[in-house]
Amino acid sequence: MRITGDGTTGGIPARGEGGPYPLHGGAVGAARRQPETTPTAGPVGARTATDRIGYRGPTACAAAGITYRQLDYWARTGLVEPSVRPAYGSGTQRLYSFRDVVLLKIVKRFLDTGVALQNIRAAVQHLRGRDLADLERMTLMSDGATVYECTSPDQVVDLLQGGQGIFGIAVGVVWRDVEHALSQLHGERVDTGETLVGHNPADELAARRNRAV
Repeated sequence: MRITGDGTTGGIPARGEGGPYPLHGGAVGAARRQPETTPTAGPVGARTATDRIGYRGPTACAAAGITYRQLDYWARTGLVEPSVRPAYGSGTQRLYSFRDVVLLKIVKRFLDTGVALQNIRAAVQHLRGRDLADLERMTLMSDGATVYECTSPDQVVDLLQGGQGIFGIAVGVVWRDVEHALSQLHGERVDTGETLVGHNPADELAARRNRAV
């Protein structure tokens, strides 16, 4: 899919069936996403294990490589909001999920390479709706004006050969970078408020995969 951020659907490249997929930003400005820990209908254990762990602002900043000023601005403007717990005025602490921190790092990389903010916003919305397992094997390519989702090396090559992929972000690599960073920082259990020292999100994700087998 392609992200243009202007609310229009861009054309899909004709190079090969099944992708790469150009993203578009038709959903920009939609209602804000509900916190990931909000109970929903479905079987017990359907929520991911990582939803039970939150990370405070300074921890999210350290793992994503951003400043607290950036974190605060992106939260206030709705670019990347904390999905575990937003700030409710003075004295409350935002809590970010593992997925949130991955998105923060992706946003930082997009901004560093000059992608338009409206396209980044649309990309964040798209990534919010994808399963964690999808994110692990996804590559985002861009020429600065458009963002493409690629799910195979062949799709990446197609874009590079067509001049549409000036740079790319391997989401799985960002994922592992964030995992490593958070494994050396503090997390917090959402249900009890217990501080987890040196918590590794990969442990929770592995447990989820094992349950799905």
